[in-house]
Parts: sequence; structure tokens; C-alpha cells
Amino acid sequence: GERTGADDQQLKLGKGYDHNFVLNGLARTLRLAARVIEPGSGRVMEVLTTEPGVQFYSGNFLDGTFRGKGGKAYQRRYGFCLETQHFPDSPNKPAFPSVVLKPGARYQTTTVYRFLIASKE
Repeated sequence: GERTGADDQQLKLGKGYDHNFVLNGLARTLRLAARVIEPGSGRVMEVLTTEPGVQFYSGNFLDGTFRGKGGKAYQRRYGFCLETQHFPDSPNKPAFPSVVLKPGARYQTTTVYRFLIASKE
């Protein structure tokens, strides 16, 4: 969270993050896409995927309309999304991994959301 309010033109235009990140590693193999740690509790969420990218969205337009536990209103940046996917505009970019699925072809993808507790070493 400390960089969501950074003095960056892209963050200002989108009111926060709504960015696609290209993942390293072999295509179509399950690999780590993101790891989020909550230091106070030690809670960890890892996202593994066979997709080539992950979209990070920082709750830029949450406005208090939605309520959570105990009726708490979700305000701007009170949540985030990690969405595994192909790259935006892939159909129009020949250099990007293809998103075309031809008739009779099969598409398969795997995404794992893994929850852990960090060791206190």
C-alpha cells in the first residue's frame, strides 16, 4: 500500500493501480504470480497461475456503497484484486500470447489462491 498514493502520472490517471503485470517463467506452467503479506498477523496470500499475466487493481473506485463485516463501509483502496489473465489488447497485438480459441479447440487454465501464515523467524 505505501506506493498507491505515489506521485506518478499513471497512478493519478487511474486513481491508483489497474495495471497488468507480465509474469516470468515458462508459459502454461503453474508459477507464482503474487505474494501478499499482512505483517501484523503474518497472514500470507499467494497467487499461482498458468496465465501469462496478472492484473492488479487497488480498489480505486470503492465509495462506501458496499459493506463488509460489522457493516464497515468499503472506501477507496480498502481492498484489491489480483486477476490472472492474458494481456489487455492481446487480440490486436501479434507479439502477445494469443487469446484466439478456434472451433473445437480446448482452453484450460489454472489459478490457485493459497493462504498461509508466515513464520516468525
